[in-house]
Amino acid sequence: MIETDNPILPGCHPDPSVCRVGEWYYLVSSTFEYLPGLPVLRSRDLVRWETIGHVVDRPGMLEVDGIGSSGGLYAPTIRHGLGLYWVACTLVDREDPSRGGNFLVTATDPAGPWSDPVMLDAGGIDPSIAFDDEGRVWLHGTRLTAEPEWPDQTEVWVREYSPARQALVGEEYVIWRGAVHGAVWAEGPHLYRIDGRWFLIAAEGGTEFHHAVSVARADRITGPYVGNRANPVFTHRHLGRTSEVIGAGHADLVQAPDGSWQAVMLAMRAADGQHYPLGRETFLCPLSWEDGWPVFAPGEGRLPRTVRIPWPASAAPPGSWQPDDRVAGVVAPADPRWTALRALPAEVAVAEGGTWRLPVRAASLREPSTPAFLGVRQQHRDVEVRCVLDVRGLARGESAGLVLRQSERDHVTLFVRRTEEGLLLSSERCRAGDVLRQDHGATADADEVEFVLSGRGYDYVFRHEGVELVTADGRELDASATGGFLGLWLGAYATSAGADPRGEVRVTRFEYAPARPGGCDR
Repeated sequence: MIETDNPILPGCHPDPSVCRVGEWYYLVSSTFEYLPGLPVLRSRDLVRWETIGHVVDRPGMLEVDGIGSSGGLYAPTIRHGLGLYWVACTLVDREDPSRGGNFLVTATDPAGPWSDPVMLDAGGIDPSIAFDDEGRVWLHGTRLTAEPEWPDQTEVWVREYSPARQALVGEEYVIWRGAVHGAVWAEGPHLYRIDGRWFLIAAEGGTEFHHAVSVARADRITGPYVGNRANPVFTHRHLGRTSEVIGAGHADLVQAPDGSWQAVMLAMRAADGQHYPLGRETFLCPLSWEDGWPVFAPGEGRLPRTVRIPWPASAAPPGSWQPDDRVAGVVAPADPRWTALRALPAEVAVAEGGTWRLPVRAASLREPSTPAFLGVRQQHRDVEVRCVLDVRGLARGESAGLVLRQSERDHVTLFVRRTEEGLLLSSERCRAGDVLRQDHGATADADEVEFVLSGRGYDYVFRHEGVELVTADGRELDASATGGFLGLWLGAYATSAGADPRGEVRVTRFEYAPARPGGCDR
C-alpha cells in the first residue's frame, strides 16, 4: 500500500474521465482553446500517470479558429467497448452557439491515431457513452430544459448510437432533470451498469463553489430513474469558505482489479476559499457501496488530503509531480506540456536543436485567433519560471516576451520591442479587456533577453536582470474573477501587432520549477 497526495493531477486538468482496460487506467480531461487537445493519460495505479497522446492532435480535425478563451473542447468522456476506445466531447463557441457541437471519435489504440470526429445530432454539452449487455451503444448528455421550472434547469438525455450508421438512432429519453429543486446545470452525466442496475452520476450546482455530485438508479438504461434520498451525495459547499478545497464534483467512477472502487473528480485549491489560479484540478476519491448506493469518501465526506492505494504500486520519484514524473528544470520542445492557442505547437513554431524557433505573427494575445504563443499550465501555487529569448531575428516594431495568461481579456506580459534605437522594455496588464501599458526604458541590445516570473500564492512578480518590473494578483486573473473555466498558463509569445510580420525569435531556454522542494505544495 502507498499513499499519494491530492490532487493526483495538479494544475488545470478539469472534467476528468477515466476507464480501466485490463491493467491500465486511461484518463482524459478538458483543454478548451489549447491544442493539442484532450490529453490521453495512462496509469497502472491511479497514482503515476504518463501522457501517451492526445485525441485532437492533427491539423483540421476541428475548426477552432476564432473561438474565444474558455470555449473549445469541453468535458470529454473516455470508454472502451466493442474492441475500440471511444471519446465523446463537445466543441463550444461561447459567442456562437450554432458552431461546434457534440462529437465522437474512436481508436484501436488509446495513444492514437483517433478517427476524424463524427458530429452528433444532439444539442447540449458533456456527452458520455455506455454499453449495455447486448452490445448496444448509448450516448447521453446534458442540455438546458426546453420548458424549465427554474432558470438554468438542465435535463439529461439518452439515445442509442449506431456504429454502423455513425448516427444516433431510435427514440430519445429524458432521464433526469435534477436531484434538488432549483439546482442548476446537471453536468457531466455518466451511466454505469453495476450489479444488474443502471446508475446515473451527475454534477449539479454549476462547476464552481456550489458543485455537487448526485446519483440515481434504474432497472433499464432508459429509466425511470430514482434519486438517492441522500442527494447530493457529495459536495464541499457545506464546508464554507474556510475549506481550502472547493467546488468538488464532475465525478467518474472506476473499479480496480481487486474489486474496490475509486472516483476521479475536479476540485479547486483556493487558499482564500474563493480564488484558484491553478484552475480545476483532478482529485482522487475513495468509494464504497452501501445499501446499493455509492458512498464517496466513506466515513470522511470530503476529498482526502492523501489517498491510500490498496493495490501494489510504486510512488513517484522524490521531487517529481504528475503526470510524466515531471521534475524541475528545462521544458524541452519534446515535452508534452507545450500547448498553443487554437493550433498545434508545431503549426506555430519549429523545434530545432532543443530550442523553439517561433516566427512572429500579426495576431496579438488580445485576439481569439492563433498568435505566436507557446505555453504550459501552471501546476504549483509557488513557482519559478525562467524564459530566455534570442531576439536577434525580431524586425523593427515587433515584440516578444513572457506572458501570464488567463484569456484574451485577462493576462499580464513583460516584453521587449525592436525600435529604431534598439530594444525597449515594456509591460502590459490586460484586465477585462482594458490594457494598461508601461514602458520601462531601453535595455541592452543583446542577442538574448531573459525574463523571470515568480509566483507565490496569489502574488506574481516579473523580473528582468534582477529588477522587479511588473506585478500581478492571481485573484484578478483566476476563473472566479474573470468568468472563465481555466487555470493560468505561462508562456512565450511574439507579435507584430497587426503589421506584416517579418521576424522570428527563438525560445532558447524555458524553465519551470516549483518554488518549494519536493514538487508538492499542498
